[in-house]
Amino acid sequence: MESLRYAIQTRLGERMVSMNSTLVETVSINYEDFNESFLTCGTCLYRLWIGGMYDGNEHTPKLLQCSHTVCLHCLTRIAANHTRDTNSFRCPICRELINVPRGGVSALPPSFIVNQLLDLMSRQRREVIPKCSVHINQELLFCETCDTVFCTRCTDGSHNDATASCEHTIIPFSIAIKRMSEILLYKANECISKLSQAQEGVTRELQRLDAAKENCLDQVNATFQEIQTMLDKRKQEMIDAVQTAAGEKRKVLEEQHALIECEKNKVEQECQGLQYQVEVRNITQRIESLTEKLDAASSLGEPRENAFLTCEFHHNDSIKSIEKYMAQLGKVRSSTTFPSLCSAKLIGTTIAGIESEVTMTTLDYHGELRKSGGDPVQAEVLPVTTDNVTTSLPVTITDCEDGTYKIHFRAPKSGRYGITISVFDRLIKDMPLYFDVTEHNNPLQIYGSRGCGKDEFMQPVGIAIDERDQIIYVLDTGNSRIKVLNSELEFINHVYNEGLGGRSCTGIAVSNDGLVVVNWRSKYVTEMDTSGTTLKSFTYNAFQEPIDVAVDNSYGHILVADNGMSCVYVFDSEGKILFQVGKKGTFKLISAVTVSLTGEIIVADTRVQIFSAKGDYVETLYDEGKNKGRYGGIITDTENRILASRSEQKGRNYVQLLSRNDKLLQNVINSNENKLKRPSGIAVTSDNHVIVVDLGNNCIKKYRYW
Repeated sequence: MESLRYAIQTRLGERMVSMNSTLVETVSINYEDFNESFLTCGTCLYRLWIGGMYDGNEHTPKLLQCSHTVCLHCLTRIAANHTRDTNSFRCPICRELINVPRGGVSALPPSFIVNQLLDLMSRQRREVIPKCSVHINQELLFCETCDTVFCTRCTDGSHNDATASCEHTIIPFSIAIKRMSEILLYKANECISKLSQAQEGVTRELQRLDAAKENCLDQVNATFQEIQTMLDKRKQEMIDAVQTAAGEKRKVLEEQHALIECEKNKVEQECQGLQYQVEVRNITQRIESLTEKLDAASSLGEPRENAFLTCEFHHNDSIKSIEKYMAQLGKVRSSTTFPSLCSAKLIGTTIAGIESEVTMTTLDYHGELRKSGGDPVQAEVLPVTTDNVTTSLPVTITDCEDGTYKIHFRAPKSGRYGITISVFDRLIKDMPLYFDVTEHNNPLQIYGSRGCGKDEFMQPVGIAIDERDQIIYVLDTGNSRIKVLNSELEFINHVYNEGLGGRSCTGIAVSNDGLVVVNWRSKYVTEMDTSGTTLKSFTYNAFQEPIDVAVDNSYGHILVADNGMSCVYVFDSEGKILFQVGKKGTFKLISAVTVSLTGEIIVADTRVQIFSAKGDYVETLYDEGKNKGRYGGIITDTENRILASRSEQKGRNYVQLLSRNDKLLQNVINSNENKLKRPSGIAVTSDNHVIVVDLGNNCIKKYRYW
């Protein structure tokens, strides 16, 4: 196709060149347009490619006197209808009258230019149709299915041995070349389009770079102008200080100078006419007066102020400090991060209401991990919904300064979400990242089973965590001991004490000096150190069923919840009763007591009630849970949120997160895949994990809760 077009262009160009011109002007004509415009009879277009194409037989091109070309077939038909009387007819193209020669329309001269073009086209067609090298007149074929070129005579009609070859798509190789050329051209145009887009992107980045440079220069100029203003201000302060000090000295010296001048004038006046004095008494008086003035002049002989005035800049290390901090002032920061190679990964399971984390790792253009931060990272988290109204979730982006970034967010409810992360306003790889948020919160770790061994429990009921070192103390009641674990639920040791005997300790708390436990059977409260040595022990004659204990470490108060007396007793650090909270009817089967960060007393039975530090009633939380179930343990975290384990009818057990502002945030832990059974004691770590004593399963379970 291309070789044919080039040849036609060249030949036409040679004919069109001017005699005096040294340039060859060519005309680019499409192959199909050329055939239709020059090599097809204008009167039989309805038979295009069937009978309308000029040839050397029936459709021989004839040149009329008006210079138009019409095929012999059409002229014979026209002449038969119009030349009976006048022996003439009109040109079917321009309607000019054409006289028929003696020999009829066949005697009209041939159109030499059309014949030459036909010969040229015929030669070019023979050149562009691929032929078999063995069978010269045999056109090659192409199988699109097998991507194979073959000659039917060389292959005996089939290009492969498969019986299903009849299902293959076979086309002439010349058409395949044309198709491939078109595909190649399409791909080339697509590639050019992509490159143009890339060029536009680089251009935009260059423009942004110029804008960033100008912004940085503006910041530099503004910062140093501010520093220059401070320097000018300090300079003026020093100048003013010099001027003030010099002025004060000058004032003293000028006053002394004027006083001396005054005394000098007085002496001169007294000395006038002394040579004419004849009385000895007067002369003697003058001498005495001058003697006094001479004594006074002696006191004026030394300047009352000195001329010492200097500026010191080396009395401290201010100049060195300025030099040091000026060298550290400002920092030009750039980045080699290549966004399309950066990746993001969702960490862990995404649970509704609990903070989730996505970690992004940055790479440079060469695929090397970056070791520094500072990139402008943007992130957006959106729920995948069918409606058009969506609100992005608040996100927090933390620069780890090692080439990684952490994106934190909190999905309010279960469903499908997507996150898009960009650097320099360009999306990173595989964005958006889609993920599912579940409402089920399953334990991260489980420790223990039923038994008496090192890693086993028997009726564990209480738990406490020392905030100072995050050591966990679990009251293993059935084994009359305290199991000590680290924050990763790894066993450390056991603590034994006489106050733990009788398999009847039900409450444990951490004090400033160690551990405090309460034994409902012996009705004693015992404080021990972490090795098990008793520090003190006390009881109270009103105790009936003391079942839980809490410590207010701010004041050293010990709180004991008594289920039999339906109240909470508050003692000082030595066991002296201070007051009680509640009375008969205030509570129904107390299960737990704790103290908030602000000193409020929180008591749980079938609901949660809050009292002031003095025991006055404040409010009730989750009152709608009354008579539906019972709490097992209760604790407050560092944000004063209340967490409580709860058991309800029909075997529903979970951990509840309560807030003073939002009475019921949500049931954050349902432990769907490892269900809780009679959850009791509860404690929180400093990193927003809650550890629940699962009495029914003789183990403890660790969860994320915020």
